[in-house]
Amino acid sequence: MKNINFVCTGNICRSAMAHVYLQKKLYDIDKQNEVIVNSCGTRAYTGDKITDFAVKAIGEYGVDGKNHRATNIRSSDILSADIVLCMTTAHKRDVLSIYPQLEGKVFTLKEYVSKDNEYNDIDDPWGYSLDIYKKCAKEIVECIDKLIQTL
Repeated sequence: MKNINFVCTGNICRSAMAHVYLQKKLYDIDKQNEVIVNSCGTRAYTGDKITDFAVKAIGEYGVDGKNHRATNIRSSDILSADIVLCMTTAHKRDVLSIYPQLEGKVFTLKEYVSKDNEYNDIDDPWGYSLDIYKKCAKEIVECIDKLIQTL
């Protein structure tokens, strides 16, 4: 069984959308028992709810994210991860500074699914409009769809 952990800042937007979308897609293709999916935030408050805009944006892909709750990286099970997929290069640096033993397992989501990217960050939609959240969700969905092909 493979263990994947997504990381962003608050675990209420980007990593939350990636988490719930991957879980749904794995269920759809009957591989939910082959991959453990988790997420956390480098500055998350454990228990925080996913933002309303994130729920709406990822909901457009048939995913119900409203039950997602944030987990702080220090309260997470990240050390059990086979792959840690961060939303930005800054998150990648943060993870490796906290958990250097994860070296070789930590990537940005974009760099993991495609080596052709010049810009490996998925920008934070927090505080912006629903349209920005939708653009972010689309970018995440495209990456996760590529990720599923590699699993």
